[in-house]
Amino acid sequence: MLIFAIFPLLAIAMGFWGWAHDWNLGVDSAVYRAGALQLLRGDNLYDANTLPTEPGWALLPFTYPPTAALLFAPLAVVPVQVAWGFLTVVSLGALALSVRIAIGALPRPAADSPRWWASPARSTIVFFLVFLGFEPVWRTIFLGQINLILMAMVLLDLLVICARGSRWGGVLVGLAAAIKLTPIVFVGHLLITGRWKDALRGLATFVGMQALLFLINPHDSWKYWTKTLPDTGRIGPVHWAGNQSLNALMNRATDLAPWASSAATAIGLVLAIPALWLMFRFHRRGQALAALLVTAFWILLISPISWTHHWVWVAPLVVLLVSRLPKTTPATAWKRWLGTFLVAFVFVSCVLLILPNGRNVELHWKVWQNILGDAYILMPVVLAVALVLRWGLQRRARNRAQQETV
Repeated sequence: MLIFAIFPLLAIAMGFWGWAHDWNLGVDSAVYRAGALQLLRGDNLYDANTLPTEPGWALLPFTYPPTAALLFAPLAVVPVQVAWGFLTVVSLGALALSVRIAIGALPRPAADSPRWWASPARSTIVFFLVFLGFEPVWRTIFLGQINLILMAMVLLDLLVICARGSRWGGVLVGLAAAIKLTPIVFVGHLLITGRWKDALRGLATFVGMQALLFLINPHDSWKYWTKTLPDTGRIGPVHWAGNQSLNALMNRATDLAPWASSAATAIGLVLAIPALWLMFRFHRRGQALAALLVTAFWILLISPISWTHHWVWVAPLVVLLVSRLPKTTPATAWKRWLGTFLVAFVFVSCVLLILPNGRNVELHWKVWQNILGDAYILMPVVLAVALVLRWGLQRRARNRAQQETV
């Protein structure tokens, strides 16, 4: 367990060292801190594309709801580099917690499993260290992003708090959505899976936070919901390689056609049908983690902007895939090993960093570059197709066996 103390101490030390030597640490955490300062000072969050309290190396717009600025308030009491250090500590803890929750949601390993997998503590450490090499994870930490924290909040709420029937079920999801809107879809996940009380608590938490900010800062709250939120161009170019969503895929493939975003939305809605089928199938089988991951990856696909560092959900997915490696026959083991390796390789290879990108280069990619450049997007789609085909073949084999015995 010493490993879980070393990394946080290094992050704090780097934050203070960076402060002393004026390092450029945490572009996004600097924006979070600036947003909190703006709110606390009573200044506007969305009237300009940058905030006056941002350092010169982090001149970006504040794109989150005003409620996020309120929840980022603890970052405002420390220097910008130290804020990155503290946020990194929380993110590392969130990664470890997410791995542990994912492992806890799976059936207990068999007695003859490898030592590192048979022990939840050992397997958490192994996965934690491995995931630090995944691009969405290290980029989240490098930028001072909050993706790992939001993922941990959702996993803790849905797989632990709600699963235990607590009256606090849904609250963390509501808070996560108050920081960044996309987790609000998990309220729908709760509702669809029959946990309507938890869903209502999550929705009430989210709405309550918005109402509070309308009282504290009506100007920014109104402007965010009426002008800032619909303006996706304020976040960044949708066709950039770093955006791994259906919206980005369609805009890159059609050279920014005016109908590309509408087509992406339509495709996302069509994909909702098999996503719901998969989610229900896993839910009925008691596979809560798998059902939750279906929802998470559908959100990543349908969101207008899904930067590569948003794809931290690959961590619990790999935990799930690894857990199923022993549960196969020697004849089919290679398929699961290959599938797990390819999923991990996509997120370790940094292929998106190697491809030419920026300044509209993505609009002139060749076919093979488009395939590699859309790797994150294609991964869950290919995985879902493989699952459906596998289940179909298994069902056909069972039907054939039954007919032969008649």
